[in-house]
Amino acid sequence: MKSAWTMLGLTLLAACLAAAPVRAGDTVEPAPAPPCDVPAYLLASESSLPKVTDAVKANKPLSVLVVGSRSSTIPGNEASAYPATLQAALKEAFPAATIDLSVELQAKSTAEETAGTLVKLVEAKKPTLVIWQTGTVDAMRAVDPDDFRTAINDGVVALRGAGTDVVLVNLQYSPRTETMISAPPYLDNMKVVAQQHDVPLFDRFAIMKQWSDAGYFDLFSTSHGVDLAKKVHACLGRALAKFVIDAAHLGPVQQN
Repeated sequence: MKSAWTMLGLTLLAACLAAAPVRAGDTVEPAPAPPCDVPAYLLASESSLPKVTDAVKANKPLSVLVVGSRSSTIPGNEASAYPATLQAALKEAFPAATIDLSVELQAKSTAEETAGTLVKLVEAKKPTLVIWQTGTVDAMRAVDPDDFRTAINDGVVALRGAGTDVVLVNLQYSPRTETMISAPPYLDNMKVVAQQHDVPLFDRFAIMKQWSDAGYFDLFSTSHGVDLAKKVHACLGRALAKFVIDAAHLGPVQQN
């Protein structure tokens, strides 16, 4: 059976052939699919980031705080993790702006445990934007989904009250753990809270699943290790940068 990547390549080739006539002597080479390709609907948000917008337009420093679990880093390779790639992509998009980014890892904390620390973190870091990645630990521990929703709600309210913009980032997708943890209740509850408070939700789970289904990354394999993690994080960082810029209404950003 042909791999998903092969089938995708054949589809692209067919599209190229249909788009323009081929003359004798012409060499037809299908354009390769971008390794970080993400459907536009997954990178668009109806919610906004007004403080990010104001900071960039006023040429003020843009301070970003990423609060997350272990899936927000690559042990020993922090410079390759998605927060670092996000910062680099934002600097590329706004070369005249000062982009400060810090990461607060709470490796084994549930959403409830993390929510209780958010105000102090904002007071200490004074970020323009907090990117809160959560849900993985709760799903692994089978935390009651209603309790999880309450924790996310309390955290968003606290962040908003502290005067910062918020982007929620949901669970990472892994086909190897699909039978061990039930992600949908946590994904659904994060979506509900995001809609209730009109905050952007970066659907990391859906994006990674799309990459896996399209054959961009073999997320089932255990043999690629750090190299695979670096590639996935690089794509996540660039996608997240585009998502933030779209939510802040600051213009299009090309993905590499």
